[in-house]
Amino acid sequence: MAATEEGAIRAEARQREDARRDPRLDWWRDAKFGLFIHWGLYAVPAGTWKGQQIPGIGEWIMYRARIPVREYEQLAKQFNPMNFDAAEWVSLAKRAGQKYLCITAKHHDGFCMFDSKVTDYDIVDATSFGRDPMKELAAECQHQGIKLCFYYSQTQDWHHPGGDGNNWDYDESKKDFDGYIEHYVKPQVRELLTNYGLIGMIWFDTPRRITYQQSKELVDLVHELQPGCLVNGRIGNALGDYAEARDNRIPDALVGEDWEVPATINDTWGFKSYDHNWKSTEDLIRKLVDIASKGGNYLLNVGPTAEGVIPQPSVERLPAMGAWLETNGEAVYGTRPGPLLGLEWCRSTARPGRLYLHVFDWPQGGELRVPGIQEDVAGAYLLSDGADATLPVSREGDAVIVKGPASAPDPIASVVVLRTEA
Repeated sequence: MAATEEGAIRAEARQREDARRDPRLDWWRDAKFGLFIHWGLYAVPAGTWKGQQIPGIGEWIMYRARIPVREYEQLAKQFNPMNFDAAEWVSLAKRAGQKYLCITAKHHDGFCMFDSKVTDYDIVDATSFGRDPMKELAAECQHQGIKLCFYYSQTQDWHHPGGDGNNWDYDESKKDFDGYIEHYVKPQVRELLTNYGLIGMIWFDTPRRITYQQSKELVDLVHELQPGCLVNGRIGNALGDYAEARDNRIPDALVGEDWEVPATINDTWGFKSYDHNWKSTEDLIRKLVDIASKGGNYLLNVGPTAEGVIPQPSVERLPAMGAWLETNGEAVYGTRPGPLLGLEWCRSTARPGRLYLHVFDWPQGGELRVPGIQEDVAGAYLLSDGADATLPVSREGDAVIVKGPASAPDPIASVVVLRTEA
């Protein structure tokens, strides 16, 4: 599975060699960590339809339960997220150490979480809430220094008669998918890139039947409207500015291309009231380190409730990740993959003159034997202690020996810095 994942990312990336040298991606390469937000009408049923728990991820309930469009539309009358607080959401991302925020402007159910003039099937026109949360998030992201990005489902739209996916309300043979792209998707992408200030990225999804020409025209439209705005790999047809791993799938080895993994904190993206399978803070931090050591970005999701509340387990875990990054962020942000590969107990990241060892399993007695370091090592220290608190370091053959404290400085990941000379 992992080998297939790496191969797919590389196959995509071969088509975008120019992007590897494109400075437009520098902010994203350095960011490493972003907040994904899946929020929409699907938060109202929260995984249950007509008394039945519907299997699968929460935002797919319309599809999984084959809910007719006219029935699903009624959820808009119940959707009134009066507890939504843009400042609180953006502040959570900031406290987590996340550098960008990507939210579902339109998911596969077709409901628009922004004020669209192309349709009335949106949060301003179809709900009693009557506000545009994307406007409020845009203002807060600008205020708090977080890049705002939009998720937009460009092919699947179970509400629109021309969109892909709904074969229980609409006859597939009669769908005008080309018209849907031209007269619905493109105008809405234009709205998102015109009405909300500078946008860091448009995050497309599930390309399915979209043609190469349609994918290219959407990429070109994004870059025409905002030249600095990135497009992710799920625009389809090996286009976009970087490659996207599959959901919750981290490659086993260094990929060597620009890539990102979208991931959940529990088992769903959109809110499900009965999904309590929360990953631990330790697991999430180690996944972030693992991804950074392989040159990727971690886009970690929260699924707010219909009332606009981010579940408490997410609220607890994200700032805990931020606290670890407050001490160890130098070893994550702006780094590139380190030379150590395939070690269960350690991951490595690097920047000029520094090699960072993220030690998951601290050795008994505190002596680290680090194989395969080619550069000369001028010194070592714990990142949490600072460069003045040096550790004894020596070399035995191809291994660097660092003598640290007897017990792990950090129970999750202790970062040892090696000062290197090329």
